[in-house]
Amino acid sequence: MAPRIALVAGEASGDLLGAALARDLKALFPDAELAGVAGPGMRAAGVAAWHDCEELAVMGLVEVLKHLPRLLRLRRALRERLLAWRPDVVVGIDAPDFNLGLERWLKARGLRTVHYVSPSVWAWREGRAARMGRSADRVLCLFPMEPPIYARHGVEARFVGHPLAGMLPLHPDREAARRALGLPEEGEWLALLPGSRGGEIARLGPVFLDTVARLLARRPGLRVLAPMANPRCRARFTRLLAAHPQSLVLHAALHLVDGRAREAMVASNAVLLASGTAALEAMLAKRPMVVAYRIAPLTHFIVKRLGLLKVDRYSLPNVLAGEALVPERMQGDCRAEVLAADVERLLEEGLTPAQRLRFEGLHEALFAPSPRAAAEAVAGLLPGAPPA
Repeated sequence: MAPRIALVAGEASGDLLGAALARDLKALFPDAELAGVAGPGMRAAGVAAWHDCEELAVMGLVEVLKHLPRLLRLRRALRERLLAWRPDVVVGIDAPDFNLGLERWLKARGLRTVHYVSPSVWAWREGRAARMGRSADRVLCLFPMEPPIYARHGVEARFVGHPLAGMLPLHPDREAARRALGLPEEGEWLALLPGSRGGEIARLGPVFLDTVARLLARRPGLRVLAPMANPRCRARFTRLLAAHPQSLVLHAALHLVDGRAREAMVASNAVLLASGTAALEAMLAKRPMVVAYRIAPLTHFIVKRLGLLKVDRYSLPNVLAGEALVPERMQGDCRAEVLAADVERLLEEGLTPAQRLRFEGLHEALFAPSPRAAAEAVAGLLPGAPPA
């Protein structure tokens, strides 16, 4: 009998992971039925989308509270539909604030569950690791430092590699990326990635545009590639651009592209981006970067006041390295004058040889232990699968 597997992804990064997982599951089980919450990548990989993953794209304590009634309604409807469908395995992909509760409810009713992408237990609220076993029969981890944390709490977790590690070569080709994007092979380019969520673009878009305006005043030949995660992000960013006091100057330098973020980073001399998966992509692209982020002031106050944050490094390259490989500008430090100075230094200096070697070593450490490690870990929970 063909396996029935539910996939529930949140936002663009979850869709990326879910699409790779769906393709590998289809390779292992060509007749498998895949359904759930999906984005365009997952739909193209054969997942029947009951809801779009953008419906879960909410981040931050204040933002989640604002959208809580809608998210709770969606989760109630989804869990009832999943229970009626009776999949062999339910895979929650990222979106822990939504998925862990869903998984826990389904697991209590006899369904097998997997959580793909460990919450950042190494960064804050490590107590979540001990509670993961109530939600997930198996946790799939993208980073090698995560399974030992779960092992301390008696929760089964497997490092399955980060799919992005296999999507970019160890030595990316800038000229080839520029040709693929239709850009001149000469000239100085900055990749600008203000985030994939509406709240991120609202908070970071204006300061990023101010940063570009400052840079253009000093480097009029600079050109800027701004990959947009989806049409909604493009519309939001375009409105901010039109409202900027220097919109005409910015329009002349900015080149908006739909998707293609990795190509844009490889094609560029430096990258200015929102903290998150994009920072990992920039590291894999071997490009110098400045990582910036702002969350809602109340969210930041609560996190700091309650001592929930356990690290002093935020971006994934710095977390993986255990040192400050790339500059991070968070909250009050996320200002145009600071970011412009950082970016200009990177445009002048590029990556140092030591940084390049470190980036390459971290890249290699993220390769999957086997070509379809995540799909194989999910398959191991299907009825009739041999014991792991």
